[in-house]
Amino acid sequence: MATENKKRRLITSFHNLTPEQQAEVKALYPLGFSEVMMRYDKPDGTFFYTVPYETEDTFYMVKIDVKVDDAADDDNDGYYDDDDLKGADELADTPSDDPADDEF
Repeated sequence: MATENKKRRLITSFHNLTPEQQAEVKALYPLGFSEVMMRYDKPDGTFFYTVPYETEDTFYMVKIDVKVDDAADDDNDGYYDDDDLKGADELADTPSDDPADDEF
């Protein structure tokens, strides 16, 4: 029977990783975490997000701080009702020095 080499599996905060590990995680995801993030719901109704990170001996699920905008949708009602942008007329009348602006 072959012995199976099982890696430890840990959930930890990004801030609890060593500076070297933090740099490795950032290098692993240079374009950000949004494509690989997983949400974990806790029994108390709260949740957190993680990204996978693996070392020689450990498989981590690294908690990533995510700011969730949970403001009520009603707060933004009418936000786009006023199409007048302050200063838009002045910008439209200002000639541009960039010839590429005229091509569009």
